[in-house]
Amino acid sequence: MTAVTDHTDQADRPGDERPGDGRPGEDRSEDGAPENVPSAAGAEGQDRAEDTSENGRPDAASSGAGSPDDAEDTGSGTSGDGGRAARSDDASGKDAPEGASEAKPRARGEGDDPARAEDGPVWDDGLIARRVTETAPGRYQTPVVETASAVPALPAPLAYDGPLRSRLDALRELVGLSRTRLDSRTLAEAGRVLDEAAARRRLSGEHTVVAIAGATGSGKSQLFNALAGVAISETGVRRPTTSAPIACSWSDGAATLIDRLGIPGRLRRRPLQSAEAEAQLRGLVLVDLPDHDSAAVQHREQVDRVLALVDAVIWVVDPEKYADAVLHERYLRPLAGHAEVTFVVLNQVDRLPGEAADQVLDDLRRLLDEDGIALGEYGEPGATVLSLSALTGEGVPELRECLGQFVAERGAAARRISADLDAAAARLRPVYATGRRVGLSEEARDEFADRLADAVGAVATGEAAERAWRRNANRACGTPWLRLWRWYQDRLEPATGRLPVRTPADEEATARQRVEQAVRTVADRAAYGLPAPWAQAVREAAVRGAQGLPEALDDMATRATTPGGRPPRPGWWPVAVLAQASMTILQVIGGLWLVGQIVGVMSPNLGVPVLLMVAGIVGGPAVEWSSRMAARGPARRYGLEAERRLREAASGCGRARVLDPVAAELLRYREVREQYGRVMGTATAVAPVR
Repeated sequence: MTAVTDHTDQADRPGDERPGDGRPGEDRSEDGAPENVPSAAGAEGQDRAEDTSENGRPDAASSGAGSPDDAEDTGSGTSGDGGRAARSDDASGKDAPEGASEAKPRARGEGDDPARAEDGPVWDDGLIARRVTETAPGRYQTPVVETASAVPALPAPLAYDGPLRSRLDALRELVGLSRTRLDSRTLAEAGRVLDEAAARRRLSGEHTVVAIAGATGSGKSQLFNALAGVAISETGVRRPTTSAPIACSWSDGAATLIDRLGIPGRLRRRPLQSAEAEAQLRGLVLVDLPDHDSAAVQHREQVDRVLALVDAVIWVVDPEKYADAVLHERYLRPLAGHAEVTFVVLNQVDRLPGEAADQVLDDLRRLLDEDGIALGEYGEPGATVLSLSALTGEGVPELRECLGQFVAERGAAARRISADLDAAAARLRPVYATGRRVGLSEEARDEFADRLADAVGAVATGEAAERAWRRNANRACGTPWLRLWRWYQDRLEPATGRLPVRTPADEEATARQRVEQAVRTVADRAAYGLPAPWAQAVREAAVRGAQGLPEALDDMATRATTPGGRPPRPGWWPVAVLAQASMTILQVIGGLWLVGQIVGVMSPNLGVPVLLMVAGIVGGPAVEWSSRMAARGPARRYGLEAERRLREAASGCGRARVLDPVAAELLRYREVREQYGRVMGTATAVAPVR
């Protein structure tokens, strides 16, 4: 059962009902509230026990207010209510104090106070207690009663400044870029901050919602009543006393803010109104919460829910439980970043003798410092720490003054959203930020290309091309007799029956293993230093690209090694061929000359034919040897060119299938890292990406 009482007077008076909603009016004494009323429940019970006059209205002498209140109530009634539009002079003036006749009943619009006419109708946005206006000293305060035609002035919505708006936009972009890479649980807190920031932005920027939270018996409700100036929240020794959040608003227009907290209309109150309180705390919405350590689970859930929605929190601690582990570990330490919207109040200092209050307060500051909460001292931003006694009123004016300055700044809501943003960014840091330089270096890319080149046999292909070029050069520039001899030896050499050392299937399996190893290595290099989700995304992209890569490399190697025509020949090649042909001709001529001399066809002369044959026999191998030496350079270049073509083809295939998808993931990470840097409010939040 909600431990809250309806702070209204004369609830049963039929003549004081508000037009339109049927809520009863309220009569108050000069200070705006019934005197000597310990709680709202006591005031209501006293009203029921009051004596009534013959026309059914309470006697003015026995009630807490005189007939001027009744006259003002009837003056605000709708036309046609004759019984409520006028009252008898006897009833209105009986036992009334001097000057009460100035507030005799009058018709609407006749003799109205100009100040009240300028103010216009007042909207109490569902709150039960009535706003009262200040009168001259010695006169009764007359409550303002709203008419059915009252139209509330909507407060201006909250506006975020440029940096905070930019950070929120960056967080929204960050969440959008990360949905395919991070699970929903990781992004849940960031999504909640965005939702709450959008919801708070649509509501009043002229009000500040402050919750009073604390442990059992810390005096939250007592402090709540002391700030309100009237017993709104019930206090007592029964625990828990407060079973539901209660809201108290110092100005109109806070209905939507209180609706957001889920506080029903029956738990909304207005404080004791005075000019000083109105000017000091205008715009404040104070919420009394249940105990955060309550034995009732629903009470703790309500505390956690409301704490996530309010603009600021007043933590009330007492000398016995100010070091409670539940308070520090569950609330203060996790909310250390919210120090600028946090008040920590040491209550019940009247129980501490001498300098004990200062000692306890110093120890409380020490604990808060250990929790990581910055203290707002010497003009520095941080939490406000005060000591007071809600029972005796000691220190309450100082807290009221601090709250007044805090509310007047109208920056609590934005600071709360900024602190929530910082907390969400801190939770996301493990999945976005890294202290290392991440990405693929040129060395890693070159190593990957070399591994693929080895897998397709680029070096062996180049060596084979070099040998083929040399063989062609030897065939073109070698002696014909030596070529005939080699051909003859090849035909006569018997088959040995020796099988190849490695079959094509074995070579293919080995090449596939090399490709897979190269992909794993480059994926590990690219993922090194990345946060776990992005490292996993990089590895998955590399694995997807590796599917079908060996077959693609085989097709590419086949096309790259297929000769496109006759290999290029150097300029000396025709000269060497002509020289070798000349040496052969010399040998033939010299041989025929000698044969002719032997058979007697020609005259004997051994010198010239022998010289010709020796020149041909020696010159042919010399030309062949010279051609072989000269062919080394072109053959080497030809082999290197073949190897280069195969390497480039393998590298291009690997880049298109593996490196480009990996680079795309790294680019996405760079984008989210930049957005994360904007969320953190700095451009150098993490190390750069290569």
